[in-house]
This record gives sequence, structure tokens and C-alpha cells, in this order.
Amino acid sequence: MTVDEFLAEYARLGHAIQTGVAYEMNNPAIKATEPKHLRTGLNCVMSDFGSLGRLLIAKGVITEDEYYAAVLNGLRAEVAFYEQRLNAAYGGGNRITLG
Repeated sequence: MTVDEFLAEYARLGHAIQTGVAYEMNNPAIKATEPKHLRTGLNCVMSDFGSLGRLLIAKGVITEDEYYAAVLNGLRAEVAFYEQRLNAAYGGGNRITLG
């Protein structure tokens, strides 16, 4: 995976998380949100751990591809978390997918 591909996928998944946060903010039954942009930034930071990744790559413990895969897997898990919560909160016959 190239850096550009990583950044594009990171941005796509970050947007999906942002959408999940926005949906939660607009549901009066869900009280666990802060202002959207602050919450989105927090979710992305929690998923990133960029400094640790760079250190492990520099020391040869992991490869850059392994780091990219781990970060994207963390973001995918966050997207799935929001999809699960939103589907539980909104119910109905429609399935909510964010990304």
C-alpha cells in the first residue's frame, strides 16, 4: 500500500466515523457525544498511534505495511462500532452502513 493509498483510506474511514458521530448527535436518545469535530478528532487519534508506529517501524519491529494495516483495522473497528450502535438505536427495517 502506498502512502497516498493509506491517506485516502484513512480519510474515507475518518469521514465514516464522523458520519456516525453526527448521526448519534442527532438522536435525542443517545447522550454520549461531544461537538462533532472534537469527537471525530479524538476517535482518529485513538485509532492512529502514529508516534508508536513510526518508532516500531524505525526499529524494524514492524513494517510500514503492517502499520498501515493495523491503523486501518482500528478505524474499521470504530466504523463497525458506530454501525452497530446506530442500527440498535434506530432499528427499523433499514441497515445503516457508514462506509
